[in-house]
Amino acid sequence: MHIDARTLETHSLIEGDLCIIGAGAAGISLALEWQNTPHRVILLEGGGFEVEAAMQELYRGNTTGQRYYPLQSSRLHYFGGTTGHWAGFCSTFDPIDFQRRDWVPNSGWPIGREALDPYYARAHPLLDLGPYEYDLRYWLDKDPSLTPLPFDEQMVTHKIWQFSPPTRFGTKYRDAIVNAKNIQLYTYANVTRLDTDEQGRHIRQVTVKNLAGKEHTVRARYFVLAGCAIQNARLLLASNHQVPNGLGNDYDKVGRYFMEHLEVTSADLFLTTPASNQLYLWQYFVTRMRAELAIPEQKQKELKILNGTVSLWPKTEDKQPPAMIDTFPDSGEATVRKWELREQNYKKGDPPKAALPRYNMFSLFTRMEQAPNPASRVTLDREQDALGMPRATLHWELTPLEKRSIRTLYDLIGQQAGLAGLGRVRLVDWLRDKQDTSWPETLGAGWHHMGTTRMHQSPKEGVVDANCRVHGIPNLFVAGSSCFPTGGAANPTLTLVALTLRLSDHLKQLLNPPTRTTA
Repeated sequence: MHIDARTLETHSLIEGDLCIIGAGAAGISLALEWQNTPHRVILLEGGGFEVEAAMQELYRGNTTGQRYYPLQSSRLHYFGGTTGHWAGFCSTFDPIDFQRRDWVPNSGWPIGREALDPYYARAHPLLDLGPYEYDLRYWLDKDPSLTPLPFDEQMVTHKIWQFSPPTRFGTKYRDAIVNAKNIQLYTYANVTRLDTDEQGRHIRQVTVKNLAGKEHTVRARYFVLAGCAIQNARLLLASNHQVPNGLGNDYDKVGRYFMEHLEVTSADLFLTTPASNQLYLWQYFVTRMRAELAIPEQKQKELKILNGTVSLWPKTEDKQPPAMIDTFPDSGEATVRKWELREQNYKKGDPPKAALPRYNMFSLFTRMEQAPNPASRVTLDREQDALGMPRATLHWELTPLEKRSIRTLYDLIGQQAGLAGLGRVRLVDWLRDKQDTSWPETLGAGWHHMGTTRMHQSPKEGVVDANCRVHGIPNLFVAGSSCFPTGGAANPTLTLVALTLRLSDHLKQLLNPPTRTTA
C-alpha cells in the first residue's frame, strides 16, 4: 500500500510492528524480506517517486577538509535512493577487510567474511547479478579468450567485479512494495526526530514532517535507520532533546569515521607489445564482469598497506583527465539525467566488435580504501533546513597511510611489469616524491559514504553491535554502509545489501521468538 503523507490529516498516528526509515537500497531490500509476513511494516521515504529539487535541497550541507562532492547531489532523496545514479559495480569485501590490522588504526569488524557469505549469495538476485563467483579461474574457464597479465599472483593478484544492469531499486521494486498487503509505504515522510523514553533507552515514536506543513507520529516495536551514512548520523545527532549528545552517542562516536574510496588516475602503463587487455575493460551497461589488479592479503600484511585495486583504461593521448569532483553535477536531478543519458547512448550504440582494438598505453586508475579516522566525521551545522532539521557538515580528512599505500601499490605493479617483460609503469607527478603527503586536485572519490555509525562490540568504540543494533537502545537498528567499520576496496552496494539481509534475519528472530514447549 502506498500513501502520500502530504494527503493525511496533520498529526496522524501511524502504527506498525517494524518501521524502516529510508527507501534506498538498504530500506527496500529490508522491506522486501517482510512481504507476506503477519507483521505490519511501515516504510518511510522522505521524497516521492521522482527526483525533485526541493527534496534534494533538504540534503544540502557544508563540507570542510579534503574537498568533496556537493552533498545535495551525491545522495538522492527519493524512492530507490542513490541507486538512481548508480553505475552497478559489485564485488565482495575481502577476508582481510574484516580483520583487525595492527597497521590500520581502528580496523576490525566484530564479524568475519564468513558471516556474510550466505547473504552475499542472497543479495545477487536483488541486484540482478550473475553467479556468486569471484574467483578468476571460474571466469577464465568460461571464456578462454580472457588473458590475465603475467604477474606473480603472490605479488599482484586479481579482484573480480560483476556489474548490475544497474538495478534501479525505485523502478524495479516499486510495484512489489506498493502491492504488498502488509507493507505501508509513506512518501514525503521525512523523519526529523526520534523520541525515546525518559531514560533515552527505548524508541517510543518518530516524528515525520513534509514541505506541505504536515506533521505525523509513527509508533512501532522496532525501528531501523536505513538512510545513507550522512543522514543516519544526522538524525541520531539531531535527536538530542532527551539525550543532549544525540542517540547512540554516549561516547561521541556517532558521525565519526566517515570513509570513502579514494579514486584517482595514478600512473600509466606502457606495453612493449600492444594488447586489448579485454579481461580488464569495462563498458557502461554492457560489461557483466571484469578484473582489476590488487595486492594479495599476505603482501598487504608484509608491506603494511591498505587494500586497493587498479583498473586499466585504454589511453590514446598523453594527458590526465579532469578530477571527478570538478565534473560532478551540483544537483540530484542532473546526476540522474547524466546516467540516464549514458545508459540510453550505450544501449543504442554499436554492438561489441569481435576483435577489440589493441593499445600500447593504458591509464592506471586507483580505488583505495580510506583508513578509519575519527577526525573524518559528520557533525550538525547551525543552519536548519526547511523542516527545521540542522543541516549536516562533512569534514573529510585523510591520513598519510592512504598515499603511502597507493605509492606502494604501483611500486609492485611496476616491478612486476618489468620482471615479466611486459613494459614500464610511469607514476603521475604527485606520487613521485615519497616525502610529499599532499593530495592533488585530481583526487576524487566514489561517492561511497561509509562509517559514521560503525559496528563494534563495545559502545566505547562504535555505535552499533554485530547485529546492527544501536548500543543501549534495544529497539533501534541501523541498516546500510554507515555500519561499516572499514571500507575495503570494493564498492559498498553488494555488501550493504548483504548486511541488510543478515539484519532482517535477526529482526525476524526478535519478532518471531521460538515457541516454548512444556513437558
